[in-house]
Amino acid sequence: MLPRIPQQAAESGSAPADIDDRLSAELVAVVAAARRRAVRDADRQIDTAHLLHSLLESDPQVREVFAEGAQVARLLGYLVQRSIGYGLQWQGSVEDSGAVPVVREAGWSPTAAVAMEVACLRAEGRGERRSRGVDLLAALAADPDCRAVEVLGHAGVDAGELLKRIDEVPAA
Repeated sequence: MLPRIPQQAAESGSAPADIDDRLSAELVAVVAAARRRAVRDADRQIDTAHLLHSLLESDPQVREVFAEGAQVARLLGYLVQRSIGYGLQWQGSVEDSGAVPVVREAGWSPTAAVAMEVACLRAEGRGERRSRGVDLLAALAADPDCRAVEVLGHAGVDAGELLKRIDEVPAA
């Protein structure tokens, strides 16, 4: 089972120990769902596709960012396929976009750990203490080498256009 809050720094593939204090209640629920999904899929780490899947399922503000409802449906369909077999190409591998050194351990993929930190920094940049789902979505969409962006592309979603729409979302 994956630890609730990995205790090592983002460089090791774990989110910072104080991450729950920097997330909105909704985003804490997204992380918990992503963790359950990773365990259910027998993945050693929470990756950015797990986070994207949980964001789409549980955050209405994230769903509103997409250009059309059909994009969300395509994304969810694609992510469900991943859960039942598509992700086999990723099974047993560590998601790494080269941003941090790869360490093979349970917890967060290095790329997901960085995305969580970027989401928190994005909220801080607005003067908010807690990050929201759209902050995490922006962090995911900004990394062209992460699995979440790969999924977005397969579903016909342009990550650059998505980032523009996210920037238009008013602060909650």
